[in-house]
Amino acid sequence: MELYDDVSYKVSKLLTNKYSTSFSLGIKAFTSEYQEPIYAVYGFVRLADEIVDTFHDHDKKYLLDQLRTETFEAINRKISTNPIIQSFQLTVNKYKIDHKLITAFLDSMEMDLTKSNYGRVVYDEYIYGSAEVVGLMCLKIFVKGDQEHFNTLLHSAKMLGSAFQKVNFLRDIKSDIDERGRIYIPDIHSSGEINDTSKKELEKEIENEFKQSLEGIFKLPAGVKLGVYSAYLYYYVLFKKIQGLNINELLKRRVRVSNSHKFILLVKSFWKIKVSGLNEIY
Repeated sequence: MELYDDVSYKVSKLLTNKYSTSFSLGIKAFTSEYQEPIYAVYGFVRLADEIVDTFHDHDKKYLLDQLRTETFEAINRKISTNPIIQSFQLTVNKYKIDHKLITAFLDSMEMDLTKSNYGRVVYDEYIYGSAEVVGLMCLKIFVKGDQEHFNTLLHSAKMLGSAFQKVNFLRDIKSDIDERGRIYIPDIHSSGEINDTSKKELEKEIENEFKQSLEGIFKLPAGVKLGVYSAYLYYYVLFKKIQGLNINELLKRRVRVSNSHKFILLVKSFWKIKVSGLNEIY
């Protein structure tokens, strides 16, 4: 089983690295004990996301239902023949990740099969399931299952996950509309159009969530602080680039941070942690 488990974690790592250079750089900054379980979480999340976003010629509802069934069966039986699910169930069982977090995540993925826009209440529910719970799964790993430590950092982890997701929504607004027919700006259907006013309202939320998350990052274990802060800094820089554009510009192109800039941000994160102790954003 050791060989199979090792291969399963490597498959999750491969999937994560292929789909997200920014998260991959952050994970590489973790000490080794944290890397495999975090790859397992992101591998699983990516698999579900691909079902709803790219498996257009297949029955997505059936595939997502199968993933849900196979995942919880694997967690209960402690085995799966799917390497992605295998590494995930190992992680869930080892760190005692609450099954309700997994259910909330899969429920949000299912929303993407039927919804094209969101009212405020449902939008907040979607953000919780698609992003905040992923941060909470990772937090359970960071604190090695310690529930008391987890509770003290819970709010900050939720705010960071929410901020990341909303930045993604603004970055990907063109492809979400063109390729998936979705709009992830709350209550957009009530005005009938996407405009700079609705964009700015969402940006106010994001700015506030970034601020609320920073204190929690400072309190993370030393083995993950650099990786999480480098991801924070990358997304904050991306957010500032997006904030400087109007909605029409975002509808024409996807805003990016180059790989070389990401590396510079990683170096900057290392300097900030060692020198300033994360007492300021810049």
